[in-house]
Amino acid sequence: MEIIGNIIKGAITIKEALTPDVNPIEAQEQVLQHLLSTAKDTLFGKQYNFEAISNAQDSKVAFANSIPYFDYNQINDKWWSKLHEGLADVTWPGNPSYFALSSGTTGKTSKRIPVTDAMLSAIKQAGIDQVTALSNFDLPAEFFSKEAMMLGSSTDLTEKEDHLEGEISGITASNIPSWFKGFYKPGEDIAKIDDWDKRVTTIAKRAKQWDIGALSGIPSWMELMLKTVIDYHEVDTIHDIWPNLQVYTSGGVAFGPYKKSFNALLGKPVTVIDTYLASEGFLAFQARPETEAMQLVTDGGIYFEFVPFKPEYINPDGSLKNEAPSVTLKDVQLDQDYVVIISTVSGAWRYLIGDTIEFTDVERAEIKITGRTKFFLNTVGSQLSVNKLDDAIRHLEETFNTTIPEYTLCAKRFEDGFYHSWYLGSEGLKEDTLTIVASLDKFLKDANKNYRVARGKALEGVKVKVIDPHVFAEWSGTNKKKGGQVKMERVMGEDKFKEWEAFTSKH
Repeated sequence: MEIIGNIIKGAITIKEALTPDVNPIEAQEQVLQHLLSTAKDTLFGKQYNFEAISNAQDSKVAFANSIPYFDYNQINDKWWSKLHEGLADVTWPGNPSYFALSSGTTGKTSKRIPVTDAMLSAIKQAGIDQVTALSNFDLPAEFFSKEAMMLGSSTDLTEKEDHLEGEISGITASNIPSWFKGFYKPGEDIAKIDDWDKRVTTIAKRAKQWDIGALSGIPSWMELMLKTVIDYHEVDTIHDIWPNLQVYTSGGVAFGPYKKSFNALLGKPVTVIDTYLASEGFLAFQARPETEAMQLVTDGGIYFEFVPFKPEYINPDGSLKNEAPSVTLKDVQLDQDYVVIISTVSGAWRYLIGDTIEFTDVERAEIKITGRTKFFLNTVGSQLSVNKLDDAIRHLEETFNTTIPEYTLCAKRFEDGFYHSWYLGSEGLKEDTLTIVASLDKFLKDANKNYRVARGKALEGVKVKVIDPHVFAEWSGTNKKKGGQVKMERVMGEDKFKEWEAFTSKH
């Protein structure tokens, strides 16, 4: 097997050496032209005169000036819903082969996002590019002969009308290249099990049959799977079962809040590589070990625009105001949060994906995810993004020598005014609530001037409750579905928070 590993590693290294460097700005201009020319005869392309935009002196400016922003509800109500009425050539030529179901982090109702064959090809190519980039991480040859565990949603897709439906991780796993199937675990039979708990139990039972070198999946669900395997075999760490585990490919959410609790399940360090795969496409991946930032996939099926993440550009529901200005990759700056806008080969146009990012290297088009537009906590002017909330959690972990893999909060009105009401998921946080509150409040004051100003005015302070982390998984299972792309909402509105508090009171 070491011979095979050397061959594979050598092939990857050669491919990396022979692949020309991509100029992100030029690549994006080519992607936009491809999108416009391909979709010019669709209903959407005719409505917005893609042919004229394509021939304009500056297509990027004409594109931005001609087409409004769309969030999911807007584009679905006006355009994608026509696909379910039997119409073709709506926002992309033909009909999509798949629809990705996504409840995201904001509600019970599943979004149905079209996934075309062109998008699947783009995702596969981005995956190959990511594998090729592994040559930068100085992994030993034997790693490339080990098996890879992809923990996503069920690959047992639902047939509906002329397409298949499922979560994006299930769709992509059901379309893995034939050459990769020998390395892929848990294998097609287990991957098709729809019930999350049954699937994970089956993985635990078979775990010793596999030689896993890499893991891939959302951190929260990956942790639960690893704990199940460890408990089933009555061992101390996952390396007692999979001694050759060397890489974890994280995605879906920021890995930071899970880092300490995840590492507690390991017997030795692993290389953590971040990815940015959403229901709408494969947006970015970590391409080099010198940074934790991810490189945008600028030469695939996605054209990117960026709106400065400022309160005056954001509606209360997290959508963008029509007058909000956008910039292309050519004009982005460091130290600025941006709302990500994408146009894709699945027929999403100037689409608000819901994430905010910050550029860490403009020339390389490298980013880090900083939060969600709907999770921007700006009640009474506190202006806290998810990355600031994550930083606060890491502060508490370090201060109290514990792990807090899950949390959520709400700006809630109490009898004496507004408080940030936090629920912390932790098994090891034993300090009294007042001590935790004081530490959390002080950190946020020191880290964020807007929060400090708000604390001197309408924001009375913070309240904290510590609960079992498993309650968060049960909440997701009750309100959405366990596993896959399901992510815990970090910031809730007051109505949703009432449901959450009623739920936690019973657990």
